[in-house]
Amino acid sequence: MEIAENILLTIATASTPLLIAALGELVVERSGVLNLGVEGMMVMGAVCGFVLTATTGSPWLGLIGAVFAAALFSLLFGFLTLSIATNQVASGLSLTLLGLGLSGLIGEKFVGIAGQKLPSLYIPGLSDIPLIGRLVFGQDPIFYISLALVVGVMWFLFRTRAGLTLRAIGDNHESAHALGIGVIRARYLAVLFGGACAGLAGAHLSLVYTPQWVENMTSGRGWIALALVVFASWRPWRVLAGAYLFGGVTIGQLHAQALGVGIPSQLLSALPYLATIAVLVIISRNRRLTLLNTPASLGRPFVPNR
Repeated sequence: MEIAENILLTIATASTPLLIAALGELVVERSGVLNLGVEGMMVMGAVCGFVLTATTGSPWLGLIGAVFAAALFSLLFGFLTLSIATNQVASGLSLTLLGLGLSGLIGEKFVGIAGQKLPSLYIPGLSDIPLIGRLVFGQDPIFYISLALVVGVMWFLFRTRAGLTLRAIGDNHESAHALGIGVIRARYLAVLFGGACAGLAGAHLSLVYTPQWVENMTSGRGWIALALVVFASWRPWRVLAGAYLFGGVTIGQLHAQALGVGIPSQLLSALPYLATIAVLVIISRNRRLTLLNTPASLGRPFVPNR
């Protein structure tokens, strides 16, 4: 039972940053904007969170700083794609490359320094329940924030006027603009939210998952988060299922290596990324379902005076 509990805990920990980053990107894409800079924003959140924690001694300040740093970093993408209407794919890729390089520069002096871990919840009695105690009542705060985000994003997108407006912008920004809706403003807010979520996901990596700073510690998780949005067909509850599926694959390959399974370790390490490719191939075969759920204006620049 203890082994099962530890496996479930590690799966939840590995899945949390994927879930948060994917939820942020889902909201961005629902507005019609494709931001491929998730990896860059995540790694900026990770380094800023760790550096602030190391310098102030407070992981809570580090967490807040990570969210704000990544949100501000996302404004660069917003300016390029929304204000001056540059290509969204090229701008997103540039944001990732800039984030990876800049984070390495910021965190150069903090490599190898032991970090402070964000404290986990502990409720006497409840947290000591076998199997489910630590899993439900003994997690880190970001885990609970991730679950609240799933509910909040679902409620916002499908139960509020603002969410309906955002989805309308993503489906047809010209019609939304003709109705007097502030397309650029709404998309800026969506991009900021996506950046904040990416920063929170990055902070989870450097303050919870492995409380230290290692250059490029996101290790492609931002790209997996992007794939999760497509996997989930732009539905928040499917993002939750997909994040835990990919988290399970990640942890499963680590346990397989520890058990000495007769498969090359390099192949086992590649399993999460192979699973990502396999899922995208399977989804792409159902073109009708993909087109039905994809925001029609996704990736298309919008200039109000044209």
